[in-house]
Amino acid sequence: MEATVRWTGTSGMSFLAETGSGHAVLMDGAPEGGGRNLAPRPMEMLLLGTGGCTAYDVVLILRKSKQDVRGCDLKLSAERADTEPKVFTKINFHFVVRGRNLKPATVERAIKLSHEKYCSASIMLEKTASMTHSFEIIEDSELPSEHEVQS
Repeated sequence: MEATVRWTGTSGMSFLAETGSGHAVLMDGAPEGGGRNLAPRPMEMLLLGTGGCTAYDVVLILRKSKQDVRGCDLKLSAERADTEPKVFTKINFHFVVRGRNLKPATVERAIKLSHEKYCSASIMLEKTASMTHSFEIIEDSELPSEHEVQS
């Protein structure tokens, strides 16, 4: 895996990052640190990446478990150390999973598997941060289940 991060110029603290797969994202610092608040902070990107990593796992595990999952939202709340290095010290992951007849035990298992085995990002961050997980299930009875859809 490769990435390039380039400072965009002498004024401000914006950086353009490009992934090895060819995608670009802008990052910026806080105004009090010389940034202009034009884009997410690098630590916000780290939190977003962790959320994306674990949400991906949870949806994939639920699908493989033959669950009729229709949506997965993840709200992350994090705290950082007061002194340098300002690492994450606490992170809460709250999943809102939408689907039909989802089994709570299966959702809980998917979250646990992600955080203990598959999500490299959360496993790394667990070295400095205490992590908590919660979830809720929303029944989606508006649409027919995948098994009821006629091809």
